[in-house]
Amino acid sequence: MRLLLAEDDRALGQALADGLRHIGHTVDWVEDGLHAKNALADTRYAAAILDWNLPRLSGVDVLAALRQRGDRTPVLVLTARDALEDRVQGLDSGADDYVVKPVHLDELAARVRALLRRSEGDPAPVQRIGALTLDPGTRSARLGDSPLDLSPREYAVLEALAARPGHALSRAQLEDALYGWG
Repeated sequence: MRLLLAEDDRALGQALADGLRHIGHTVDWVEDGLHAKNALADTRYAAAILDWNLPRLSGVDVLAALRQRGDRTPVLVLTARDALEDRVQGLDSGADDYVVKPVHLDELAARVRALLRRSEGDPAPVQRIGALTLDPGTRSARLGDSPLDLSPREYAVLEALAARPGHALSRAQLEDALYGWG
């Protein structure tokens, strides 16, 4: 799945982007709020992870602009702001989840998976399409009772196709889902 990560701390942003890519996501990483706002206006993301304290435009302002135009992209606010009133404000601004830094990559990945399940209207952690079963938690697939031995890239292609069952995807759409920017 393609994610937008907006984090201005270079070390943390690089670590999160690399970690999310390692587990199979396509990640577009930006370092300020204006770039995040523009990316969300120009590209369809499965979810966005926004730091609250971004330069040029705060993550909450990016979120407000997103919701104001009716965009329902799932958003997780990732911030060092841990006061109750900040958490309430973040969620009331339209965030789907709120996580206080520091966060372990496994928890962040699990929260992103939960966001994606809820946004697709399916709270089950496993996706079934006919005889095909995809488990995003373990990044594994089965066809009937037989496990499929897939590379991370093959799993990502299958996941992109499974997200739109019954629809053909163009090469450009698959490349966009797999590689993101550049």
